[in-house]
Amino acid sequence: MTVPFLDLHAGYTELRAELDAAVTGVLGSGRYLAGAEVEAFEAEFARYCGAAHCVTVGSGFAALELTLRALGIGAGDEVVVPSHTFIATWLAVSATGATPVPAEPDARTATLDPASVAAAITPRTAAIVPVHLYGHPADLDALHDLARRHGLTVLEDAAQAHGAGYRGRRIGSGTAAFSFYPGKNLGAFGDGGAVTTGDTDLAQRLRLLRNYGSKVKYRHEIQGTNSRLDELQAAALRVKLRRLDDWNARRAGVAKAYADGLAGAPGLVLPSVAPWAEPAWHLYAVRHPERDRLQAALRQAGVETLIHYPVPPHRAPAYAGHPHARTRLPVAERFAAEVLSLPLGPHLSGKHVACVVDAVNAAVR
Repeated sequence: MTVPFLDLHAGYTELRAELDAAVTGVLGSGRYLAGAEVEAFEAEFARYCGAAHCVTVGSGFAALELTLRALGIGAGDEVVVPSHTFIATWLAVSATGATPVPAEPDARTATLDPASVAAAITPRTAAIVPVHLYGHPADLDALHDLARRHGLTVLEDAAQAHGAGYRGRRIGSGTAAFSFYPGKNLGAFGDGGAVTTGDTDLAQRLRLLRNYGSKVKYRHEIQGTNSRLDELQAAALRVKLRRLDDWNARRAGVAKAYADGLAGAPGLVLPSVAPWAEPAWHLYAVRHPERDRLQAALRQAGVETLIHYPVPPHRAPAYAGHPHARTRLPVAERFAAEVLSLPLGPHLSGKHVACVVDAVNAAVR
């Protein structure tokens, strides 16, 4: 049996009739940008997250960068970011002219460790960008407490956390940047992103920035850019949003089956869930000291896996000249050497899950 890491086609197959109707409706409307589908999706996603506003943009990267710009962050500022994350979190900070400053992840949840953040704050720090990594929320109360004490802004990178919960409230009820890359829990058929926020002024600045600095055609109030979600993607996302909770529940079922089936496997560290967290289970990332051998054994058994992420951003050639390029960040470096993501998705069958469990247990024993 071959077990795919993620079956995107199965998601389309399940919703084919609704998706086809939504896309056909847009094609027949003659309106492909800045129309009724984007407006409706923004209202629906804001309501889903418990936020006052949702501003859609062209990608998850744009959601981060434009929000930082809208917050006035730029050259001379420092922004605390995770040392273990996809490099886009760092690149968005760098794109504004600010400097990303790494803080280590919590060894249990893989999300930003508030104690490490506290140690990274300097007089130049302007913001903290926690990542809800693998769909597990960061400890927002602790991070907001630090931000209040130091006069900082918190911008959540929620690219992997659609539908996740923190202490009874949805991720996205604060100021958060989302990605709708196809492989996300809420994925489009191309790139897309959004920012949710309760700050009306911030939402207005984002709407200007995404559209050439203009809210009235040919009147440009600020120097903006072109970063807009199109009507086709919005229409598809509206269909998928109605299934998000169900699909996340299926993901949680797979995660539980892994937790039960892999408990006690020698050398294997399973994901840990904090008592205040309701993960979205975007990824199921285990750790093993012989990760590469384990991955090779699973490949031989027909199980597709991925590594999230093999190179910490501060070790990437893109940041060779960064002040922290040579800094030892042992938790992030250990994660990079040990993390392996197992197949996970709402369309993974019970037989597939059992195959993964059997293959992992056989490989580590």
